[in-house]
Amino acid sequence: MKPLILGIESSCDDTSASVLRGNKILSNIVANQEIHRLYGGVVPELASRSHQQNIVPVVSQALAQANIQKKEIDAIAFTRGPGLLGSLLVGTSFAKSMSMALGIPLIEVNHMQAHILAHFIEDANDSPPEFPFICLTVSGGHTQLVKVNGYFEMEVLGETLDDAAGEAFDKLGKLLGLDYPAGPIIDQYAKQGNPNAFEFPLPKLEGLQFSFSGIKTSVLYFIQKQEQMNKDFIQENIYDLCASIQKTIIEALLVKVKQCVNQTGIPRIAIAGGVSANSELRNKLQELAKENNYQVFIPKFEYTTDNAAMIAMVGSLKFQQNQFTDLETYATSRLKL
Repeated sequence: MKPLILGIESSCDDTSASVLRGNKILSNIVANQEIHRLYGGVVPELASRSHQQNIVPVVSQALAQANIQKKEIDAIAFTRGPGLLGSLLVGTSFAKSMSMALGIPLIEVNHMQAHILAHFIEDANDSPPEFPFICLTVSGGHTQLVKVNGYFEMEVLGETLDDAAGEAFDKLGKLLGLDYPAGPIIDQYAKQGNPNAFEFPLPKLEGLQFSFSGIKTSVLYFIQKQEQMNKDFIQENIYDLCASIQKTIIEALLVKVKQCVNQTGIPRIAIAGGVSANSELRNKLQELAKENNYQVFIPKFEYTTDNAAMIAMVGSLKFQQNQFTDLETYATSRLKL
């Protein structure tokens, strides 16, 4: 019988619990924190308080939906980092306490590793990528190109020197007066706009590094100049602005993806992280794959944003290799891949 793993995710503002048997998801519950919309971004103190309120009912619901009892769980996997320390402490403390109470193993998980290994959940995509493959991991906090040689053998080939792609979407969305999180709104509005209406310069960096601060600055100066002539410029051009901004950010990502494939000779490309839910990124990646004869792996939407299913997946893989941790483990806001 394959092990039953309870996964717990609390790295940012989503409290999530999932039950997995082998690589099959039996439940995946996510509680979102709507309060952060009022502040235009995640407030760490409010996030940690909400996790404390949500974690017991979320875990209970995950067990109920999976139709199992606590005593049936073989191990508990939890996000150790990276993320917001106050949020991570809630999940880590809960997982340690439950592990001790039930007398079952504890498994620590790297959040970024989990995003990548979500591809191995049974229904994540038609078939998982073969090793080695390249993963473009894009979220609100990270933008990385990772060479994945095995489940636990990963090498970061390039990453952002400043803002992450998701952060750039949210900050530019705020500049346009959009609600938080702005990424999904920009994606939606861009469908009604002309991506060639406005042109913004792409960052020019050597190697496989990313940078999004220059794009933000160029958009800011462009809008300031236009508003001097027309105070309603944003309102009148919101769809075209969203389409043009989205096109620029996606081009900046895909230029490096193509460069990475050329350098490594690995034509298998996966995407992971919250920004991988962006519909235009998915479309453009598939176009790039078709033009260059790449294999592309795009997970289901529910496995792109923060969720405990990906944590449980890593837990299942580690369980098979007896990679357990002890109660001395601690949450950490910075954790390298």
